[in-house]
Amino acid sequence: MQMTGAEVMVRCLAEEGVSTVFGYPGGAILPFYDALRESDIQHVLVAHEQGAAHAADGFARASGKVGVCIATSGPGATNLVTGLATAFLDSIPVVAITGQVPTVMIGRDAFQEVDITGIAMPITKHNFLVKDPASLAQTLRLAFQMAKTGRPGPVLVDVPRDVQTALVDYVEGALPPVVEDEPTSDEIAAVIEAISKAERPV
Repeated sequence: MQMTGAEVMVRCLAEEGVSTVFGYPGGAILPFYDALRESDIQHVLVAHEQGAAHAADGFARASGKVGVCIATSGPGATNLVTGLATAFLDSIPVVAITGQVPTVMIGRDAFQEVDITGIAMPITKHNFLVKDPASLAQTLRLAFQMAKTGRPGPVLVDVPRDVQTALVDYVEGALPPVVEDEPTSDEIAAVIEAISKAERPV
C-alpha cells in the first residue's frame, strides 16, 4: 500500500504501541504532524523542545515503554540535546524524531539546517539520517529495537521534509525481536577460571 513518508512514520509508531508523544511543531516536521492528526496517538504540546525530551524520558521511566519526542530542524533539534544526554547517561529508552531540511539542501547551510546526527552522536546509542524514503519504516523499527535492547538509551531519527512527503510502499510488520542468549555453564566456568587467575580482577 502506498502512503507518504509521514504516514509511514505514524504507522510505525502505532506498530510499536506508542500511545503518547511529546513535541513542538515546526516547518521541517509539519508533514509528520499533519499525519499524526489522523491517528489515535496523543500529542502533548510542550512549551520548549527541551521539555519534550525530558517528558519522553520521564514517560519511559514511569511506564517502562520507549518515550518519544518530536522536534523540527535546526534549533528545534538542538534543544533536545540536554534531555537526550540525560536519557543516555541514565540508560533510558527514548526515540527522538527530528525534521530536517530537504535532502537536496543538506550541507548547503540552508535555513534552520543543523547536523543534529553529528551533534547527538556522543549522547545517543545510535542516530540515523534517513535519505531514502524506502528505508524509513525499517529505520524507525530499528530505532525502537535499539532503544530498548541491551543497555537501553536514546536513538535519534532525522527525517528530511521531502522524505516525509514522498510516496512509499508501506509493508506492515515489525523487526524480529532480539533474543539475548543466556550463557552456557561452560562459558560461566571459563569466566570464573579467568577471574580466579587474574591478578587484578576488577
